Amino acid sequence: MSDSEQYVIESGDAGASATIPMEAGQIKKGGYMMIKGKPCKVLSISVSKTGKHGHAKCNFLATDIFTGKKYEDMVPSTHGTTVPIVNRSDWELIDIEGDEVTLMDEGGNQKTDLNLPTYPDGMADEIIEAWNGGENSIIVTVQTAVGIEQIISWKKDNA
Repeated sequence: MSDSEQYVIESGDAGASATIPMEAGQIKKGGYMMIKGKPCKVLSISVSKTGKHGHAKCNFLATDIFTGKKYEDMVPSTHGTTVPIVNRSDWELIDIEGDEVTLMDEGGNQKTDLNLPTYPDGMADEIIEAWNGGENSIIVTVQTAVGIEQIISWKKDNA
């Protein structure tokens, strides 16, 4: 390779996956799993007995962590499934313009690419009402999973 040839690196992604593999029998109530490509929180698990065709089966009832929609899935307990990597962080609300919000973390970093939440119903109105009512210390919790970011809760900061 000569000096005139150069490699162009187009992204600085570390290659980390948004999900991790896990055996279905290891997933617990209150944990997370992917169902039909959606990150879900497990509400209940029922396990059927081992039948003549092999494995015990886990029947999962879960809700989408971003929309609240319920999903069901049945997976043999020894088979693999995927679990989303879910992160939460608190941000201070510093501006609302239309549906878009401007947020700032403790380090002074700003986030301007989020909208007011559509789920649960009414939360966006509560945030706007508090903001318009002169409340200037609103903390929102942003949840991130499988490339999706969304505000999932808020509170008044009384510090």
